[in-house]
Amino acid sequence: MPELVLLTEQLNAPVPGGTGRYTAELLKALRTTAPEGWSVTTAATANADRVIRVPRRVLVALWERGLPPNPGPHVHAPTPLAPRAGAVVTVHDVVPWTHPETLTPRGVAWHRKVITRAAKEARALVVPTRAVADQLGAFVPVEVPVHVVPNGVTNLQVTDRATDLPENYVLAVGTIEPRKGFDLLVRATERLGVPLVVVGPQGWGGVDLRAPHVRLLGRVSDERLASVLAGATVLAAPSLAEGFGLPVLEAMAAGVAVVHSDDPALVEVAGGAGTVVRRGDLASLTEGLRAVLADPHHTTEAGITRASEFTWENTARGVWETHV
Repeated sequence: MPELVLLTEQLNAPVPGGTGRYTAELLKALRTTAPEGWSVTTAATANADRVIRVPRRVLVALWERGLPPNPGPHVHAPTPLAPRAGAVVTVHDVVPWTHPETLTPRGVAWHRKVITRAAKEARALVVPTRAVADQLGAFVPVEVPVHVVPNGVTNLQVTDRATDLPENYVLAVGTIEPRKGFDLLVRATERLGVPLVVVGPQGWGGVDLRAPHVRLLGRVSDERLASVLAGATVLAAPSLAEGFGLPVLEAMAAGVAVVHSDDPALVEVAGGAGTVVRRGDLASLTEGLRAVLADPHHTTEAGITRASEFTWENTARGVWETHV
């Protein structure tokens, strides 16, 4: 029986982030959409069907150089961790080239190295948007097929709105790091006199969002996220760079209006169902939020329709097509 090995090492990271959610959701969907005769197995240094018995740091160094261990003949790497010959590798964004200042120097060097290797040696690449595919080709000599396979929307079971939060608030979801633009969002919401609620762990870069009008909830369960979404007036995604932008679609699916930056991937994913503001522009972000706060329901139907076009089952089927 042929077996697809999904590398789930990202789930062991201290801050799994958006790629961790991608890995977890893709795993579930791959198992429910597996072609007849195929099975799905996970591999990682811990918490996997097949435990790779080397330290995480050693594994990263080995795979960075294209060296064993080899998990099997059919491998999907949901991050560029394993840019190996024969593997299909998901490349989520080109931030290491377009906005290197928003990553650590070590992170920039590592991502550039493994993505470049994957673009030369992997069986194929999977990217979440046409924007990423176009940008990748501008920075890296791509010698393997590139498949645009959009991410899905997590089916958050929306219950009652959170009772411990303000009546109206702007919501931001994501790891707190320079690329997300949350520091600008703190200033915009302060100008507007509206509370800001942030869901997501503290990442690198020392971004300090503490302010009297800000509530930092940290990492939360899907159930908690659903209740926080249910009470939000608008979700703001002022990112400097993204490869996809899952929170945008999750908010749209929940009937929450979205204000997002003009990052090409976010514009592509939102498909005109959100309010676009200029990246890094405080005045533009403030006015975009002001307009939506005054009429938060005028884009919600369009958002619900747009979000319904993205499912993890479709994502899994697109990934299967690169292997079978």
